[in-house]
Amino acid sequence: MPPEVVAVPDHQHYNTWLVLLSYLISVLGSFTALQLAVVIPLASTSRQRMAAVLASGAAMGVGAIWAMHFIAMLACDMGMPVTYDPVLTALSAIIAFVACSLGLFIASSGAFSWAKLAAAGICMGLGVTGMHYLGMAAVMMAAYATYDMNLVASSLFIAIVASIVALWLAFHLRGRVQMIGSALVMGIAVCGMHYTGMAAFNIDDNGGQQPAGFAHGMRGDYLGMTIFVVALVLLAAALIVHYKRQQRRAAITI
Repeated sequence: MPPEVVAVPDHQHYNTWLVLLSYLISVLGSFTALQLAVVIPLASTSRQRMAAVLASGAAMGVGAIWAMHFIAMLACDMGMPVTYDPVLTALSAIIAFVACSLGLFIASSGAFSWAKLAAAGICMGLGVTGMHYLGMAAVMMAAYATYDMNLVASSLFIAIVASIVALWLAFHLRGRVQMIGSALVMGIAVCGMHYTGMAAFNIDDNGGQQPAGFAHGMRGDYLGMTIFVVALVLLAAALIVHYKRQQRRAAITI
């Protein structure tokens, strides 16, 4: 039986299974990022601290945010053939990674302050929003794209608020149950930003003229599932390595 398709206004229709996978990978990425962020304030050297920041930034930026974004994009049926520019798609992942790593670096440097947290959240939120709309620019199809700027502004607001919350949680939570609950909430926030941004996206048929590079863009019926599996394996590997290191540290201190 084919997956259920949920209709939304105008041109967009969503594959329910891929929507669910997009939320799940966002939750898993958020949980992994929160676990890895625990190490940042405990790092004894600047090198260890930077490694922890980059690891947590990769889990949040690429796992929780970018993978969620791309899977959700693949879940959306625009009503016409679509491919994705591989260069812009890769660049959007890099922006998400850099933005989240920079936000974590700013928030974790020196003593905690709400002003610093807000600055880090704004930096991260702007990067996440930039990732989203650059990823949207990677869409190639026979149509003109326009945006509802009110919804674009709303998506930016959600991204900044979600980033501030994520950074606060990263440095104030330690219990695993708390982190699971926080990851579930973060998944909702990340998905909320994405689908608000998608609601701002409108297309008009351009008469069937495909853009240059359309034939060389990324596509495939199983691309969304492939990205989910790859992201899941990488996040699981990161968690396993993290837990083994924690066990070694605990054994040394005994």
